[in-house]
Amino acid sequence: MTMQGKNILICPLDWGLGHATRSIPIIRKLCNADANVIIGADRRPYALLKKEFPLLTMIRMPGYEVEYSHSSRMALKMIRQVPRIIKMINVEHRQLQKIIRQYGIDLVISDGRFGLWSKDVSCVYLTHQVMVKFPFSLKLLEPLFYLLHRRQAHHYTECWIPDYSGSRNLTGDLSHKYKPPANAYYIGPQTRFSEEISLQTNSQTTAVDSQQTEKIDLLVILSGPEPQRTIFENIVIEQVRMIPSLNTLILQGLTDRKETRQVTDNVRIVSHISTQEMNVAILNAGMILTRPGHTTIMDLAMLHRRAILVPTPGQTEQEYLAKKFLRNQEFYCENQSDFNLARALENVKKYDGMKVPEGSEVYLIERVRELLDI
Repeated sequence: MTMQGKNILICPLDWGLGHATRSIPIIRKLCNADANVIIGADRRPYALLKKEFPLLTMIRMPGYEVEYSHSSRMALKMIRQVPRIIKMINVEHRQLQKIIRQYGIDLVISDGRFGLWSKDVSCVYLTHQVMVKFPFSLKLLEPLFYLLHRRQAHHYTECWIPDYSGSRNLTGDLSHKYKPPANAYYIGPQTRFSEEISLQTNSQTTAVDSQQTEKIDLLVILSGPEPQRTIFENIVIEQVRMIPSLNTLILQGLTDRKETRQVTDNVRIVSHISTQEMNVAILNAGMILTRPGHTTIMDLAMLHRRAILVPTPGQTEQEYLAKKFLRNQEFYCENQSDFNLARALENVKKYDGMKVPEGSEVYLIERVRELLDI
């Protein structure tokens, strides 16, 4: 049974690109089921999804415009911004009601946005953080924020968790330490990449072709909020210059640009590439250096790739996951403050990457059909 005639609005959060990139496989599945997908996004997520789905209707939905710290004291800076975040949640909640009426929306899927629920239609809240990790000094706040987050999830018809439900999973405490919301379903990892893909050639010149990716010793995938994205980029560039035998491709994750430059004979920087090009680059690269964001971990696990992970300073979720993977000897991880590429390339040889476990997740399309009463 198809979803022809059903209008589905999907809206990712604007904190980095992870929420937008993990929306891509969901959008594809809905489009393959003949649903009419409408995308609501802003800034870099808007630019990314516009390039991936140029024929779909796009709506500008302002994000929370969160400011990130130059230091590792991210949690305190986030707490100070709570009043402004609450204001933006109310703004998006009011905007949603207008969009539902204007576009005849049948279902809303919110990836990480707190205000996109309505009493008029079914709404889904997608999150991999049932609980939010706090630094040690603020650890006592974790149970309180878990309860607040759980309450927010109950505004929605369903809560989807992109992970496995069993003890062998990708998120650890983030989705399994506390009891999930009563309306929660584990839908399994969602990745836009495939192990079987070939880069189709055409008359146009692409930023990365299959011949070039075969020569990549190190693929650096930059992501996340500024200023830490740029800070880490500069650290990496300085260190790869010191290893001239290491052919390196740096993907900046800057969707609003289309730039390519050769820094040295062995270092090439590209602002952004398509999903297909990135898929090929990941599969062909000798080693990957990236952040341990949840979306990246899903991609690495599903593609069975090894990687060096460097968490964003102060981003407690990534710091927790890095420690978890290092302890389980799945991925080699280092801190950004004392990152040493030569040391990491030597130590990573002892780590085989994550083996994807078998879980009891439900299929996303089955949940959508249930919500749409098809």
